[in-house]
Amino acid sequence: MRPDIVVIGGGTVGAAVAYGLAKQREKVLLLDGDDGDLRAARANFGLVWLQGKGLGMPAYQALTRDSIVRWGGFRDTLQNESGVDLCYRQDGGLAFCFGEEAFEKRRLELMRLHNQFGEGEPDWEMLDRSSLERLVPKVEFGRAISGASLGHYDGHCNPLRLLAALHGAVLRHGGSIRHKARVDRIEPAGSDFRLSLEGETFVAPRIVIAAGLGSPALARQVGLEVPVRPERGQVLVTERLAPFLPLPASGLRQTEEGTVMIGATKDHSGFDVSTTTQAAAWLSRKTVDIVPALANVRLVRQWAGLRIMTPDGYPIYAQSESHPGAFVALCHSGVTLAAFHAEALVAAVAAGSLPDAFSPFHQSRFDVPQAA
Repeated sequence: MRPDIVVIGGGTVGAAVAYGLAKQREKVLLLDGDDGDLRAARANFGLVWLQGKGLGMPAYQALTRDSIVRWGGFRDTLQNESGVDLCYRQDGGLAFCFGEEAFEKRRLELMRLHNQFGEGEPDWEMLDRSSLERLVPKVEFGRAISGASLGHYDGHCNPLRLLAALHGAVLRHGGSIRHKARVDRIEPAGSDFRLSLEGETFVAPRIVIAAGLGSPALARQVGLEVPVRPERGQVLVTERLAPFLPLPASGLRQTEEGTVMIGATKDHSGFDVSTTTQAAAWLSRKTVDIVPALANVRLVRQWAGLRIMTPDGYPIYAQSESHPGAFVALCHSGVTLAAFHAEALVAAVAAGSLPDAFSPFHQSRFDVPQAA
């Protein structure tokens, strides 16, 4: 089968795009890498998160809000099609504050974001310590916790189940997936693109490059310069515990299995995905400061993954001017934006052009002359 479109990258971003295209009856081929690839999807914390996002970038705030509005219906459809429970809960999310000064700083940050958006009532509230304790009665917080912000539209899911469901639904809708398929070269061939893999060649009139940290080298071959860098995040996981934390928090969430995920660091260590004792110690201290009782539980796992970070931390969505059939989709919030990618982004790619609404996310925003 000659595909209508090839999606390069089988992580959360690429899989969501391929799923959406397959639903639109496009002949989609999803090229997934191998287990040695630096897969951000495997190390994802699983948050579907709005609060605190988009300061200074109103378009990203609107984009995130749009995706979260879509997430409930996206979840229902994907679960029905794949038979996989995504374990998505949207009961709100917490960001803990250490001390009164941090509490007030958080309030001001969120108010600036609300004023930037400029519509409706705030979708968050500040909880002082007593309000927080009433909301989470099974937790005895550390003395330094002064309260938290509560984002009403925040939630979490199982990111590995999300990825499995997307792959399964691509196949169900008639798409194809090739695993261990690393693209070495892209050659424009008239109105088509010739993709060279080890021992194989695919030809298609349209491609979407969603290969995470591997995207810059591929995008350059179709006339797109996309600046990204790796940012290492390390996460700890505890033994299974009885339910005590009903809401996810930034850096702390209890999964449906009962384990507690603790994260995450932000290290600039190149492409190194090893874990460090320094990170484990810092994460442990921070967690015990929030919930002292967790000092007595066993840690069963530590892992590291690489985030896909642009210079300003916001996504890149672009279409090549020299080769209009080539698109790039890059972000570090693939779980939160999965619904947007599978629906709104796919609609633009299927139509053959990115509308003006995507222009704030073009990489040309980084083309600013440096001061002498």
